Amino acid sequence: MFTRVSIPTPFQVGPVNAYVAGRTIVDPGPDSEEAWSRLIEALEARELAPADIEQIVVTHPHPDHFGLAKRFASEGARILASPPAARIMADFGAQLDAEQSYFVDFFERCGTSAETAATVTQLPEAFLAYAQSVDTDRELTAGDTVTVDDRALTVDSVEGHAAGELIFTYEDAGRRVALVGDNVLGDITPNPFLQAPPERGGERPRVLPAFNDSLRWLREQGHDRFLTGHREPVESPRERIDAILDEHDQRTEEVADIVAGGATTPVDVMTALFGDLPATEYFAGLSEAVGHLDVLEADGRVEQRETGGVLVYESR
Repeated sequence: MFTRVSIPTPFQVGPVNAYVAGRTIVDPGPDSEEAWSRLIEALEARELAPADIEQIVVTHPHPDHFGLAKRFASEGARILASPPAARIMADFGAQLDAEQSYFVDFFERCGTSAETAATVTQLPEAFLAYAQSVDTDRELTAGDTVTVDDRALTVDSVEGHAAGELIFTYEDAGRRVALVGDNVLGDITPNPFLQAPPERGGERPRVLPAFNDSLRWLREQGHDRFLTGHREPVESPRERIDAILDEHDQRTEEVADIVAGGATTPVDVMTALFGDLPATEYFAGLSEAVGHLDVLEADGRVEQRETGGVLVYESR
């Protein structure tokens, strides 16, 4: 049903997969001339122009997935996304400002210096060039359906990689297929990126525990194939989910062993896991460290306290 189009990105993850069916595009890619040219080539091969596209469906609000949506909206396409994604995409600059404000303080509490925290939180400003803000015409929630090329896709929400993630399931020649964005990837483990509270002063989402729960739910949905946001499709979804969960469990045990050695900050955990990381890798590294500490805390295996403005974790 869908044609996969590999769209170049300037990001470390490499190309992103856009999917085209009829007059619908799922995740058009980042807002760059190189990405736009590649997508236009793919449309022309189908004898389509940008103005022929009727709807853009967004799995999650990361720049490499939604950045070109604004260009298609300007040509008349409707934009479909979840309510959280719609809020982020409507003013991506404001979202980035809110995240920077939150994380510069949070990273200091994790044990980084003020200088490092400022540097790490400034790095995502480069994303702004690839993510034009765009309004959403239809907000999607779990249980909704989306019609693509005269076929109904069922909407479900998942958690773990980004706020407001959606997957879209349909039947194809007797097989149950889902477009899963970056929630499951074939040969790399999706990053459970830290998320700021959705409202100022709110509770920080515990991303990795939610991701694990979401993966366990998705594993039981009987899919035969996943169309992923990067690289090749996943042909054995249950097997791949089991592998990801196993990796998560193994890393959680590594973190438990680190904390068992004595009172530990998230930065201590990150350094024990990965050594000295460059600033460009700090966000992913701290996301993983904090994520596994969150899992251990949720399981009652560690407890958190704050000493001198720094978060410290100890075994129970």
